[in-house]
Amino acid sequence: MCAGRPAATGGSWEIGNVRFTSHPLAAGAAALASPAALAKAPLAGAQQPAAYRYKVGDVEVTAIHDGSFTRGLEGFVKNADLFDVQQAMEDAMLPNDKITISFTTLVVNTGSKLILVDTGNGDSGAPTSGVWMKNFRAAGFDPKDVDQVVISHFHGDHINGLRLKDGTAVFPNAEITVPAPEWAYWMDDARMAAAPDGLKGNFAMVRRVFGPMAKDVKPFEWGKEAAPGLMAVAAPGHTPGHTAFALQSGAGRMMVMSDTTNHPALFVRNPDWMAIFDMDGEQARQTRRKLLDMAASEKAQVAFYHAPFPATGYIARDGDKFRLAPAQWSAQL
Repeated sequence: MCAGRPAATGGSWEIGNVRFTSHPLAAGAAALASPAALAKAPLAGAQQPAAYRYKVGDVEVTAIHDGSFTRGLEGFVKNADLFDVQQAMEDAMLPNDKITISFTTLVVNTGSKLILVDTGNGDSGAPTSGVWMKNFRAAGFDPKDVDQVVISHFHGDHINGLRLKDGTAVFPNAEITVPAPEWAYWMDDARMAAAPDGLKGNFAMVRRVFGPMAKDVKPFEWGKEAAPGLMAVAAPGHTPGHTAFALQSGAGRMMVMSDTTNHPALFVRNPDWMAIFDMDGEQARQTRRKLLDMAASEKAQVAFYHAPFPATGYIARDGDKFRLAPAQWSAQL
């Protein structure tokens, strides 16, 4: 147990039967023998660009981080007591009053084609997100080199990166492909006219992004290839046409879960919980259990849009629940 916390003025604390003592910073500085050790280094104040590469068979996958968004925990899970949600956060060593949701897209390089899965928040992101382009370029990519953009569903944090607020298309040479059921739902004029107030903004955002390119957008069907080696997997519930993807190359397999779960500490550990963002909570719950069970059975690598970066690992069963085993970070591909 921690008996105390060391402070700048000195202090001590215990771990087990061992006592640790810290000394005042001033005394420590005075004890330094070399004046060079007193040189001041300014605080960085920001993260370095965040991108991480790994291989799936012969395919090179690059995770591109787009920052995060923090919101209050109350009301985030629609069908669980706040106390239970707080306990799940504490079990994961996370704050029990708020949740930080990360955004991570994938670049899939087949060697002959550069494919982007989802696009991040673009320049419509909150102050702590919208850093995707900086990280994308730092990873050695250029928007003009993207051959195809594959979209999982039509929420702003997945499609706003397609078009800047001034109307500029971000990927001028890319083929834009989307789930056919998602396109049918959000581009339906009658559905937009009858939409409840809570959905009207999303309908408007979808039209802003896709309207100027609507004639060139190519819908794909579930159960078919959305891109080379990338099979579209039905995953409805979060939205009507929400889609996951099965990536296969040689012996390598990965399930791109999209928003099948939000933060794994909550929704992998408790797959029957329903997030506030799930349009059809019961359908989303059924989808979540099905895909987590599939990933656990096949021991396939998984990638999540909202897991802590680099948002990849493996799913293991834990009784009637699941847990995420993060993939080990590697400096080699």
